Amino acid sequence: MKKTSTRLADGRELIYYDARDDAVRAAVDRRPLGPVSTTSEIRADRLLGDAVAIASHRQGRTYHPPADECPLCPSAGERLSEIPESSYDVVVFENRFPSLAGDAGRCEVVCFTPDHDSSFADLTPEQAGLVLEAWTDRTAELSHLPSVEQVFCFENRGAEIGVTLGHPHGQIYAYPFVTPRTDLMLRSLAAFKESSGGQNLFDDIVAAESAGERVVLEGEHWVAFVPYAAHWPYEVHLYPKRRVPDLLGLDEAARTEFPRLYLELLRRFDRIFGAGETPTPYISAWHQAPFGTLDRYGGISRDDFALHLELFTIRRTSGKLKFLAGSESGMSVFINDVPPEAAADRLREVASS
Repeated sequence: MKKTSTRLADGRELIYYDARDDAVRAAVDRRPLGPVSTTSEIRADRLLGDAVAIASHRQGRTYHPPADECPLCPSAGERLSEIPESSYDVVVFENRFPSLAGDAGRCEVVCFTPDHDSSFADLTPEQAGLVLEAWTDRTAELSHLPSVEQVFCFENRGAEIGVTLGHPHGQIYAYPFVTPRTDLMLRSLAAFKESSGGQNLFDDIVAAESAGERVVLEGEHWVAFVPYAAHWPYEVHLYPKRRVPDLLGLDEAARTEFPRLYLELLRRFDRIFGAGETPTPYISAWHQAPFGTLDRYGGISRDDFALHLELFTIRRTSGKLKFLAGSESGMSVFINDVPPEAAADRLREVASS
């Protein structure tokens, strides 16, 4: 992998990740852009104990542009985009409309491919492996920023999810705090370690699920399963079999196997509901250990956390979505219409032949 860092016309960082070591990236951003102005602010909710990012500048962000005006496609002639080059392998750049900025963190966009009409599932294993390298590199770099405690790599796919740009891309959020979901995991992890005499909760869950009926697919170094208490109609958790706290901890064998398994999962998601449906909307989310101190959780360290990827769709059956209604939105109590065992059966049924 070759990494080339440059700056866009407004000063934002852009990084090319190329599979070829001899790739040359010298194109200059010719757009007449003014400086980025953000109003991102983190406010603490004293009652719930969590945080909310207030980012009013995002009201003006690009919204469902036509394909020939896509800002994530390569620049071509006088059609100038966020990527100055006429082609690329993988590109990461600072979001022009970030939810988090400055002391409140950082937001980046990850473009998986220059092909506007494809998806992550259409990538080759080599291309997917390069995306994994980019995620890993950005996790390492962002973890060194003084304001960052947690790095979150994710992809939102589909208009139903709320995606406003159709080009295949994901994002990376570098939070200045431990997110509420991770906080819950860490509290459960600490409580289980204390009550079990030092056992690890992630190891216990992965061992139980790996021996059960909800396994969707398995390799030598990874296992994917529908969790016992799945929140979403179709939800899969993908774990490396050797527990590591973050992407940086993966060994070469796990990195080599990951693209094949992950691409197979994504392709199965696109086949769940049969022909004639629009591509399955999904969220794919990497969960990594925070980089700050975990002293407040008592008795656990970063190495107790288990890196894993959670993939889920909000579509519950053909033509129907799972909405977060009163119980979910008002009280954070999920109600799942699809039994996890049935979801696992279906995901096995649609395996590639």
